[in-house]
Amino acid sequence: MANNLTRFDPFREVLRGSPLRGIEELMRDFPLASSLRGFEPERQIRIDVNETDQAYVVKADMPGYRKEDIKIAVDGSVVSISATMQGQEEKTEGDTVYSERYSGSQYRSFTLAQEVDDTKTEAKYQDGVLSLTLPKKPGTARKQIAIQ
Repeated sequence: MANNLTRFDPFREVLRGSPLRGIEELMRDFPLASSLRGFEPERQIRIDVNETDQAYVVKADMPGYRKEDIKIAVDGSVVSISATMQGQEEKTEGDTVYSERYSGSQYRSFTLAQEVDDTKTEAKYQDGVLSLTLPKKPGTARKQIAIQ
């Protein structure tokens, strides 16, 4: 019977390289885990911002949207992009008609280092990519303060 005893070592899991194994097992047995599996984090619009001396050039990945569904707002140095998608698909198989409705929205807001001249802003949408040219407003650059 002494052969069935094992020695407890609190650092065994750490040394084996999986310190969170116990937590993973605990969460697998958690009563609400199955109901929480369907929740996914909200997707955020992915953007690239490039800066030149005269303007900011923003490219935002927004596949599946129509340009009429996209709204852009500029307030000083804050740029907001939002889009809403709604639709309905119908499939017919024999005498049966399957109908599915879908809807979704995305929103992204970011602040640039300098105010934007919203009267000269340009926006294009092609192949799922929104391209914005946001000219800088003259005389509104933020000052860098040197630390002494």
